[in-house]
Amino acid sequence: MADREDTLLTNRAAKLERIRAKGIDPYPARFSRTCDTATATAMFEANEGDDGSQDKVQDVLLAGRITSMRTMGKAAFLDLQDASGVIQALLRLNNLGDGFDLIKDLDLGDHLGVRGNLMRTRTGQVTIDAVELTVTAKGMRPLPEKWHGLRDVETRYRQRYLDLIANQDEIMPVFVLRSKVISGIRRFLDDRGFLEVDTPILVPVAAGAHAKPFDTHHNALDQKLYLRIATELYLKRLIIGGFDKVYEIGRVFRNEGIDQDHNPEFTLLESYEAYADYIQVMDMVEQMVATIAIAVNGSAQVTIGENVIDFTPPWQRVSMREELEKRSGIDLESYDDEALRRRAAKLGIDTKVLESRGRLIDKLLSTFVEPHLIQPTFVLDYPEEMSPLAKAKPDSPGYVERFEAFACGMEIANSYSELNDPVVQRERFEGQEQIRALYEDEEVDRQDEDFLTAMEYGMPPTGGLGVGIDRLVMLLAGQRSIRDVLLFPQMRTLKGESAEAEPEEEPENEATE
Repeated sequence: MADREDTLLTNRAAKLERIRAKGIDPYPARFSRTCDTATATAMFEANEGDDGSQDKVQDVLLAGRITSMRTMGKAAFLDLQDASGVIQALLRLNNLGDGFDLIKDLDLGDHLGVRGNLMRTRTGQVTIDAVELTVTAKGMRPLPEKWHGLRDVETRYRQRYLDLIANQDEIMPVFVLRSKVISGIRRFLDDRGFLEVDTPILVPVAAGAHAKPFDTHHNALDQKLYLRIATELYLKRLIIGGFDKVYEIGRVFRNEGIDQDHNPEFTLLESYEAYADYIQVMDMVEQMVATIAIAVNGSAQVTIGENVIDFTPPWQRVSMREELEKRSGIDLESYDDEALRRRAAKLGIDTKVLESRGRLIDKLLSTFVEPHLIQPTFVLDYPEEMSPLAKAKPDSPGYVERFEAFACGMEIANSYSELNDPVVQRERFEGQEQIRALYEDEEVDRQDEDFLTAMEYGMPPTGGLGVGIDRLVMLLAGQRSIRDVLLFPQMRTLKGESAEAEPEEEPENEATE
């Protein structure tokens, strides 16, 4: 295999040198296109008569990657692919003269600029009839074997650039949709008077969520720092400082496992609104998601597998305690910690590792409740031990004003009526530290003294929200895995082997389709 690859690389290197010997720069600094391939095709078709007759569209400059080559004596057809699509190029000896000789040094994967006139061939295909060729980037590596049907998931995730080349029509729209979702969220919140802000990524205390952080060392400060696990406590500092509505869309980092809906770094929206509570935030979430779904898909409905998920408000609202009892038979008020552990073990929950009551309840919810929440659903009012930053529910001792939003069995949003009593917040943090020590749990929330000091200056009633952007994109794009909506998902480093895709056997000028 190594010998074969070396041969392919050597062949391309020889072609590169031949191109240079002709006085051609194979990596020019610029090439000025008049438009992309989709625009060129649309422009041609807009000028075309009902009978198909029209004058050629003159002197167009297009560019793209060569994705197929078909040579036939004194003519050749190439397919050029750019981000907008593919167009055919016709190369003829009588048009190109000495430039026609360049064809034998071109390969699949090379980037080529073409100047010429648009026409429609006898087979009905819009084509640029080339009068001038410009090599814009010579590809030194052959595309992988069966590149035009690349399906190996390891290769696709590790070398996303090959995935985009090979599966452009399938993959690129997902990431275009992702961009539209994020811009739609910004537009929705901006229109409601929210201010987008930036908060630190490197922090002295990794607080604001139940998660194990990544740590690093800052040499100049001689200080241990952490990658943030949430933006919550800094955004609340801004509410304390006088902003009424703030939000941030950014990466957060959690040192956790990887599965179909978890990645160690992910994109999170957090917003905070003074004088709002979790009920008002709930209304905002269902309006925002429905608005964005319609904007990116033209409908509030999306099909995922056999399910048609309808984001049209209002969404279903259920009590966490009641739903857990309905699905598992467990009424949380009837079990102390040890009894709950024994009951969970009988139901098949792994209780070998000593865990806090809050962590055990979370396992019960993920096992018995969440898989049934297919249509968009708000699950309301969680135990206090699961939500140290949320405000107590006045008529339900031991519970807080919190919701989580689910769809297709997956959490997409989390919200609190934010706790704003600094004394109670300190007690909650201290309780979390006791849990950390007792259960050796690195994922419980951490005490942030500066945040507690800020709270003592007074924080108004506030509704907070966190939305997992990647999971929301999964739903709106109909994707089953978070890796399919991350351009570069986290992968284990390969040891002692190349991560490169298997190259395709190529003839002298790759004149294959």
